[in-house]
Amino acid sequence: MRLFVAGLNALMFALLSFSGAAAQMNPPIAAKRPHSFTHHGITVEDPYNWLKDPGYPTVDDADVLSYLKAENAYYDAQMAPIAGFKDKLYEELKGRVQQDDASVPVPNGAFEYWWQFKPGDQYRTWMRRPKGGGAEQIVLSEPELAKGLSYFRLGAQSVSPDGRLLAYATDSDGSERFTIRIRDIAAGNDIETVTKVSVGGIEWSADSKAIVWSEVNDNWRRIKARLHVLGQSGAAGIAGDAGGDRTLYEETEDKGFGVGLGKSQDGQWIIISTSDHVTSEVRLVPAANPAAEPPLLVKRRQAGVSYDVDVRGQTVFIRTNDSHVNFRIATASIAAPGDWKELIAGSTRDYITGIAAFTSYLAVQGRRDGLDRIVLRKDDGSETVLPFAEAAYTAGLGSNMEPDAPLLRVSYASMVTPATVFDYDVGAASLITRKVQQVPSGYDASHYESQRIWVTARDGARVPVAIVYRKGFKPDGSGKLHLYAYGAYGIPSMPGFSANRLSLLDRGMAYAIAQIRGGDDLGYQWYLDGKLAKRTNTFNDFVDVAKGLVTVGWAAPGMISASGGSAGGELMGAIVNQAPEQFRAVVAHVPFVDVLNTMLDESLPLTPGEWPEWGNPITSKADFELIRAYSPYDQVTAQAYPPLMVTAGLNDPRVTYWEPAKWVAKLRDLKTDKNVLIFKTNMGAGHGGKSGRFAALEELSEEYAFILNQFSLKD
Repeated sequence: MRLFVAGLNALMFALLSFSGAAAQMNPPIAAKRPHSFTHHGITVEDPYNWLKDPGYPTVDDADVLSYLKAENAYYDAQMAPIAGFKDKLYEELKGRVQQDDASVPVPNGAFEYWWQFKPGDQYRTWMRRPKGGGAEQIVLSEPELAKGLSYFRLGAQSVSPDGRLLAYATDSDGSERFTIRIRDIAAGNDIETVTKVSVGGIEWSADSKAIVWSEVNDNWRRIKARLHVLGQSGAAGIAGDAGGDRTLYEETEDKGFGVGLGKSQDGQWIIISTSDHVTSEVRLVPAANPAAEPPLLVKRRQAGVSYDVDVRGQTVFIRTNDSHVNFRIATASIAAPGDWKELIAGSTRDYITGIAAFTSYLAVQGRRDGLDRIVLRKDDGSETVLPFAEAAYTAGLGSNMEPDAPLLRVSYASMVTPATVFDYDVGAASLITRKVQQVPSGYDASHYESQRIWVTARDGARVPVAIVYRKGFKPDGSGKLHLYAYGAYGIPSMPGFSANRLSLLDRGMAYAIAQIRGGDDLGYQWYLDGKLAKRTNTFNDFVDVAKGLVTVGWAAPGMISASGGSAGGELMGAIVNQAPEQFRAVVAHVPFVDVLNTMLDESLPLTPGEWPEWGNPITSKADFELIRAYSPYDQVTAQAYPPLMVTAGLNDPRVTYWEPAKWVAKLRDLKTDKNVLIFKTNMGAGHGGKSGRFAALEELSEEYAFILNQFSLKD
């Protein structure tokens, strides 16, 4: 029966989708199949539930694949008339990429390390040479590893303390289940495969004879930190393997927690953390003896308390929000790691986002009034604030691999200043420029301007907005503007540089980044004010920013395009339901739009860990009703929608492909306009789309072509 139905539906898709010339192709119409579910006495109809392949993560249902392929064919047909423009944009974007780019070398032990691109290469080659000069050596060639693969991603990599070996992780299908291998750097070949079920960091023992890695289970949950001794039997996932790697820690208490790995700045401790989005717990394992029992627990988890640590000698430095929403810094001894003594108090104005305990000072990252800040604190209590002069910018610690950093590597950019690498000379108190991003096709910062303004949301909150534009753009109410935001998980949307967006600016558009609630741009409370019961603040902020920008003249009414991905794609779905008339075009990448169904399905990879972010509709009727009230898929109505471009990844473990597929199917059924709606599924990729620096630009050129075409800016 299944084969018969599959064949019938495939024929239906063919009849509906492939009649007429390619450019006149009718959109695919997904079948409605009766399906409903009931929770808390509320029954919800979901006729597109069949688009979720019951065999996921394997997707082989013929009906599902037929629909996705039909949508891809329709996408190609609708994009065909502007293919030439897309190609022109791609060449523009590619022309801004430095073909022979390279990073600034980073010292680590006896060597200094860097990556480089050769002209035409999609992927990096990782290099090293002895400190002070000497012969260059290839550590790892991504182009060689990626040969013959349609998708490739290098994950964690770590050089052994003795400098002989490299542990590295790769993903060849976008599923984010990484294979770890050990490579002999001098010989240039792999000596063993450790596992095929890893994600996250890799840390070496001090004697270079073992690694610690994190394991994911069948539900893509990071449940274990495991110790692999080189040359011994490895972990489950290797043919003929007995799963011999020792478990250092397994998360059994809370299925929403995930295990992560790191190493202290002094290199003496492997840090095993377990957390969800709001609560954390940390253990320390001596790098000199990672099998030591038991791992040293810093402090028992407490609901709603987040903390992370670094170690210098016998002192543990703790960043925590246990007594102040914007975090404080405390210290403790290795002998009594749970006995915290305050070092830096929490502050309403200063938000602490990270620490690094170097030998001669503590580096504190944070934000003041929404702008990045780096403070160096010495043991005598004296502090130095690194100097950054622009009105809106982003800055942070770069790669600093050694216990001390007399020259502190720092990254910096603004909306008009290309990405810049500095070394801050701690002794001389001065910034030394090491590298400025080059734009081969040409870039003159004097031709562009940036402003930071504040827009008042409907509830009185003041939302910062960073805007960049080419000189000559007049905020007189006649212009066109693109608006971006993310607004979730406490991830900020900082005003950095993008050479790519010049393709919009040089065609007369302005580009704005809205730092809406849900991110932690203005502090941790800003994040709390955009989650759980306050989630709709995020969507309202974005709509209110769009309206506010029109009011003060930055765009003509209806002349704003918008884009976002993942949780930012959820944002896109919510704003087109709430205020579709505000937007000329919207792009939603791998959008998290079927929020209610996903949060009800605790078998999905991320769901239990997401409940602190969105709420748990399984146990709470209030959460059920709230999520249903804003979930973009559930709130699609019979109204006009703006032109929409939607993407998905078939192998995406974060936002499963059926979320955007169901959303698009429902939109096609209910929307009352004739505006274009196109949907593309990457059939061999995951959450991040295509891999490779040029392949990614191909997808971006499609997005820009779509947006600019809606504004009739095809030049």
